[in-house]
Amino acid sequence: MSYIQDLGIRAKAAESAIRSITAEQKNNALAAVAKMLTENAALIIAENKKDLENAEKNGKTKAFIDRLALTEARIKGISDSVMEIAALSDPIGEVLGGCEARDGFTIVKKRVPLGVIGVIYESRPNVTVDAAALCLKSGNVCILRGGSDAIHSSKCLAAFMRKALESSAIPADAVLLVEDTSREMAAEMMKLSGYIDVLIPRGGAGLIRSVVENSTVPVIQTGEGICHLYVDESACLEMALNIADNAKTQRPSVCNSIETVIVHEKLADEFFMRLAALWGDKVEIRHGDYDVEFLDYIISAKTVKNIDEAIAHINKYGTRHSECIVTQDYNNAHKFQQEVDAAAVYVNVSTRFSDGNVFGLGAEIGISNQKLHARGPLGLRELTSYKYLISGSGQIRG
Repeated sequence: MSYIQDLGIRAKAAESAIRSITAEQKNNALAAVAKMLTENAALIIAENKKDLENAEKNGKTKAFIDRLALTEARIKGISDSVMEIAALSDPIGEVLGGCEARDGFTIVKKRVPLGVIGVIYESRPNVTVDAAALCLKSGNVCILRGGSDAIHSSKCLAAFMRKALESSAIPADAVLLVEDTSREMAAEMMKLSGYIDVLIPRGGAGLIRSVVENSTVPVIQTGEGICHLYVDESACLEMALNIADNAKTQRPSVCNSIETVIVHEKLADEFFMRLAALWGDKVEIRHGDYDVEFLDYIISAKTVKNIDEAIAHINKYGTRHSECIVTQDYNNAHKFQQEVDAAAVYVNVSTRFSDGNVFGLGAEIGISNQKLHARGPLGLRELTSYKYLISGSGQIRG
């Protein structure tokens, strides 16, 4: 038996054990997780420091290191997010519909967990906690496989979460971490059908493509974020500059930051001149590279003749993630939201708000840009399925 198969067996055993736990038990366990993280922040930061030192030695970018770093404030933010998840209503057992069949028996449609969820993600330590907390609240077991660059952080976080679960009389194996970060182990995880019910990749285009192309387990595809800001002819330039600055520089390493600014030709000269002055050497502005997710202080620029050209460009190069128009024209705002193909379409709002917490979902495992049952931030309800419960009094079909 391989290492990953052993994790699968343990996950299935834990799944059976947690089917009957109550919402109160889940919430108590999440509260214990949040407390454990804040009380052990110094130890978590010490382990994270090992990852940061390795990242610097390996020549990782500033944006990458920012994405990897944990501070007291960030750990508190992660802990607060866990408590926000605990405060959400429990989706499991929710009645989604029902009827009485003409033969006299009743049919009830109820929300149920997906089962065992595998999450393959890159070096984002917060995902280790967010994914585990969302899976627990939605009644699922998780097998987590993070990137090698964050392995010290992830092992530390997972250990504290497992300890918190045990203290709450919930099987520690409801949260399992793949500690072998080799590509071979990730490939084996993608073939673990029969143990993993759904696989969710979270990361760059290469990771997502690899999972989608190689997995024999059903995949909920989260997407890379080639997000756009279109500055319409009627836009308030001050607003457009503020939104562009926030959407690019507030945290450029995340998938909801913009990668391309598109500007109507009547405003282009003034807008790009002021944008260059605002950023100075902080952000490199390029012409071209429209199909690249930079995740860095780089942005592509394009000038268009009208909104139709802007929408065509976005629908060609975008990844159906998050798109924004800055405009004072109601008709153009409506047109943009109707015709742009994306999970989140903004009018006069930064794309940085594409976030499960902001959308009232608590944390999120990722942002789905596919068109199946889950689109946009993947929160609690997106991690569930449903089943039909049929009750009768001996009816048979003639």
